[in-house]
Amino acid sequence: MTTPRRRLVIAVRADPVICGHSGEARNLAEVALTRGFDDVRLLTWPISTLQAAGLPLKPLDRLLPYSPGITVERPEAVGDYRVPDGRHQAGLTGRLVELLAEPVPTTCLSMYLMPHAAVVMDAVASARAAGFAPNVRTIVKAVGSDVTNVIRSCLREDRFGAATLLFTTFLANDEVVAVSEYTREEIIASAEQVDARCGTTFADQCRRRVTVSYPPIDSAAFLDLDPAHVDAALARRGLERDGYILFLSRVTPAKGIYDLLTAFGRMRCRSRVKLVVAGTGPSLEQVQALANQDDRVVVLTDVDDHEKPLLMRGCAAYALPTKPEPDFVETFGIALAEKMLAGGGPIITTMTGGTLEAVGDTAVIVEPGDIGALAATVDRVVLDMSAAERQDLELRARTRAMAFDRAAVFDDLFPQEALAAGVR
Repeated sequence: MTTPRRRLVIAVRADPVICGHSGEARNLAEVALTRGFDDVRLLTWPISTLQAAGLPLKPLDRLLPYSPGITVERPEAVGDYRVPDGRHQAGLTGRLVELLAEPVPTTCLSMYLMPHAAVVMDAVASARAAGFAPNVRTIVKAVGSDVTNVIRSCLREDRFGAATLLFTTFLANDEVVAVSEYTREEIIASAEQVDARCGTTFADQCRRRVTVSYPPIDSAAFLDLDPAHVDAALARRGLERDGYILFLSRVTPAKGIYDLLTAFGRMRCRSRVKLVVAGTGPSLEQVQALANQDDRVVVLTDVDDHEKPLLMRGCAAYALPTKPEPDFVETFGIALAEKMLAGGGPIITTMTGGTLEAVGDTAVIVEPGDIGALAATVDRVVLDMSAAERQDLELRARTRAMAFDRAAVFDDLFPQEALAAGVR
């Protein structure tokens, strides 16, 4: 067996989880193959464990394959039922120790502080303590829910020990990254609260060290879509071009799905367009029940990565009226950037969290939670906006979103590898 020359390991909740950051991992892995890494691995969870957790998952029979050279590893749990928690984490950590024991220069990227950053740091510490002397560089990327769900819940519940653990694990990495400027600011603000309570110095360290790396997107999957493929995909769903408003995201209150359903009931344009809700999530059953009462609402739960850009391209408008909730705030909006690349009808969203970092001035903005304004705005976009204005928004959005192309994001996140590959 040939020994790899360079290895990249990404610890992440990978496919089939419906999560923008599983797409991030896929895109970084694909670019890594063109930047000198000849062994790329996604270290993730067994599918049965993901299913048991109740996470929204993509159709298992239609997952896009990875390129040769990318290996998805799903280590089984360590121990039996007498270890109710931590068994799968031990499996991930143990497998990474085995990889670090090999004399291969390795970069480890973890997405999500809990538990993936802990997996990486524990594995590195174990490999060094065992005398393996791993040649390893660690990068941790804090995504939105690390702050909005985990750290904030620690602060709300006065669990400063857990918050301290999160920050020490985060800052123990060689490089620390946030998914958006909004996320970076929230990390610093949370660190200030921990410092005030515990006398620590996390905020100053975060100000000095945390950089921003936006989500990488495979722009080629959204550009230059064949019109015939778009029409065929819509026909299979009983849809027509510009004949529907699209909501494509996780089906959860923080994405504004209930606001959109209520607003749709008031819209003048509902006689002309349907509302298509594409996705799955914790609120799916309630949304399906509401949709059963309105024959103008269509719920699609099986949209795969191939169909997604086609639905985006054919819509009259794309609505993501996301709003802040205690357990989630939109920290960037990967689906927004994907829609910007795909083209089609204008984007309607809010200024929640980091969404403006994605859309800039290329979307139509409404106040989060303002159902009346949402209904009026969608009506204006669908019924009154001129073709020239729609085209201007589309072209400017696509130009802006190209900054999130996966190759550009990879080269900013891994500048040494980009230089070695002769990219810059």
